[in-house]
Order: sequence, then structure tokens, then C-alpha cells
Amino acid sequence: MLENIRLAFRGIWSHKMRSFLTMLGIIIGIASIISIASTIQGTNEQIKQNLIGAGNNNVDVRLYQGESEYWMDNGLPDNISVISDEQKEQIRSLEGVESATFYNRRGYADGITYRNTSLDSGSVYGVDAEFLKTKGYVIQNGRDFVERDFKEFRKVVLLDDVAVQTLFPGDNPVGKTIELRGEPFTVVGCIRKSDAFEPVINSLEDYYTYNQNTNGIVLIPDSTWPVVYNYDEPEEVSVMASETDLMSSVGKKVEDIMNQAVTGQTGSGMIDSEEEMMDGAGSSGADSGNVSYKAADLLKTVKNLQKVSENTNKQLLWIASISLLVGGIGVMNIMLVSVTERTSEIGLKKAIGARKNRILWQFLTEAAVLTSIGGVLGVIAGVILSQVISKMSQTPVAISVPVSVLAVVFSMAIGIIFGLLPSIKAANLNPIDALRHE
Repeated sequence: MLENIRLAFRGIWSHKMRSFLTMLGIIIGIASIISIASTIQGTNEQIKQNLIGAGNNNVDVRLYQGESEYWMDNGLPDNISVISDEQKEQIRSLEGVESATFYNRRGYADGITYRNTSLDSGSVYGVDAEFLKTKGYVIQNGRDFVERDFKEFRKVVLLDDVAVQTLFPGDNPVGKTIELRGEPFTVVGCIRKSDAFEPVINSLEDYYTYNQNTNGIVLIPDSTWPVVYNYDEPEEVSVMASETDLMSSVGKKVEDIMNQAVTGQTGSGMIDSEEEMMDGAGSSGADSGNVSYKAADLLKTVKNLQKVSENTNKQLLWIASISLLVGGIGVMNIMLVSVTERTSEIGLKKAIGARKNRILWQFLTEAAVLTSIGGVLGVIAGVILSQVISKMSQTPVAISVPVSVLAVVFSMAIGIIFGLLPSIKAANLNPIDALRHE
């Protein structure tokens, strides 16, 4: 085998230009496949980071009525009890849960003002001490909530960048007092999303797809929530999964635990009977039939977006694969030429006792070496092409080592397949006719 490889390299080197032109189809095909595959993988990773967050892995479990999110402005649902400390501990101790935060929320709250300026449609959260860590926020100015803020029911507030720019344009809000539905709250700090959690926005379409909040958020301690809104209001939960791939399973487990607080549940989020639904509708609370906790499965959304991206780019992969077919035909052609040129050499080898298998493997090895070199050069060209595409179009790329190795192996297989016919022809030459060949 080593002797065959040595002879193959000698034959390739003795016809450098011809060998390079033969390999060109393989090089172009492999380079195209590597660059397209790298773009697909890079785009998929970017989609995952934009929607989920780099290292964030948040799963939100909220109340839904049927398929629509339930808003507390409609009144407290009468079949939902307050989450117990025991249930909270169950969630925090789940395998795959790194941290968890429980909070109340108004998605589009009104009555947030500073002097004559109001924060229209801002979101208000009544949060615990784990909120900033779990949701990926950091303190930009001022301080975080401290234990005494919760224990002493202090009316203090944290604002994000949007809320600060709206209520205090060009001014430092720390120490100033805003009103939340007529109640005074002192601003103790400003928050922003950690850089690791920011989506990469390259276009207007990306902005509308990935931008999560444009209205500004206001955070108050959960202990002061009843001062502004309701006592014993059902909470939502956001958990941080230890791994991105665990998000769906963790979300389902948290959902099941949260639904223990829903009366008449059987674990599927549905009310047991029509009588209970009618009882709920006729009680003093809101009409809250079929209200239960559901996990927002971002991982499923990510996979759907990735599938759309992959389906588009896989068509390009098939087109790029055509050049490999052309390259394989070129290999077959040049090997047939090589057999013709070396007919006398083949006849001499057979005359001194070379077997058919020896001749066959010599030419197969030469074809495989030729295409393998083309495959390696194609991978290098593909990596370079991927970086050029990334720089010019701002498209993320991720080089896949398994795909690169598979590309080289595939190019070698092309050499063996398309070199088989010329090799069989060489092996079956009649030694006498071969020796007479000029």
C-alpha cells in the first residue's frame, strides 16, 4: 500500500498542471459545501443565541387561558392558588435548574410617571432577589435591591435603559422619586441586559424577530406589589436551565409543579369537569375557565426558525454537490488517459508476474490520493471562503470539524468510485498487447 501511495504521488507530481486541473472540480465542490455548511451552522447558532441568549437559557412559565396568555387586568383567576414555598423549593431543586425567580407582572402597565412625563405601556415586575441573576440583568448605576428592601416593604424601584431615557432624558435618576399608580417609589438603581444576553441585530427583520422589549421595564420588590396591585396574586416563574438542550424538559417539569396550584387539575392543564368550569365562571373571581400554567418553549421556536434556514440552504448544498459529480467525471477521464499512457508499463509489470489485484490497487490508490489532496485543498479553500463571506455579508459562520473530515473522506470515495473503471481496464489488459502498445 505504501509503495502504491509513493507511486501515486510521483505520478501526480510528474503531471502537476494536469493533476491540479483534475482536482479543481473536487476543490470547488468541497469548498462550496464547507462554506455553505459553515454558514448554516453559524446562522443556526446565531438564531439560538438571539432567541435564547448566550448562556441565558431562560424558560418562562406563565398563566394561559387556552392558547392565549392570561392578563391579570382581567381579574384574579379563581381556580389558581398562590405558589407555596414548598413548590418553589421543588422547582429550585430540579435537576437541570441553575436558578429560578418568581415574580408578578403587568405587561402593559399605566400610571408610571415622573413629574409631567409618563412611561406609556411600560412593564412592571414585582420581583424577588434572584430576578436580575436569572433574567440576565446587571446593575448599570446605583444598587440592587437588598434584603431590607423586601423585609421592610420599602417603596424602591429599578429602571432599565428605556425607562430611564423616557422619564429622565439626560439626567441621573438615582435618588429621584417616580409615581406608580399614585404611590411614590424611590429610584435606587438602573439596570441593563448583560452584553452576553444581547441579540445580534444585523437587519430590520432581525430587530422585529429578536427584540424582546421596547417599552421599558420597572422593577419593585415583590413584598410591595400588593401596595400597588393585588394581594395573593398568582406568580410567574422564570428558570435558568443549566444547558440549552434541557430547556424543554425543564420547562415541562416546572409547568407540572406550578399546575399543582391550579384547582381541578389532572396534570394536563385542563379542568376536570364542566361543572367545575361553570362554578368558576359563576364565582366572584374572573371568568377563568381553562386557565393553567404553560412553559414558553423557546427551544421549539429556535428549531422551527433553524429548520426554515436549513431548508433554504440545503438546496444550495445539492447544487454545490453537482460540481463534485463533474469533478468525479474529470478524475475518471484523467485516469483513463493515464492508463493509455502507461499501457507499456502495465504490460511489463504483468510480464514479470504482477497480478491483476496489484495493478487494480495501484490505479485505485492513485485516484484516491488525487481526490484526497483535492478534498484537503477544498476544505482549506472552504474555510477561507467562509471567512470572506462572513466579513463581506456580516453572516455568522461556524466551521464544523466533522463536516470537514467527512468532506475529505467523501472526496476519497469519489476517487475510488470514479477510478474503478480505469483501474479495471488497466488490470484486464492483455500483457502481450500491452507490450506491443506504442
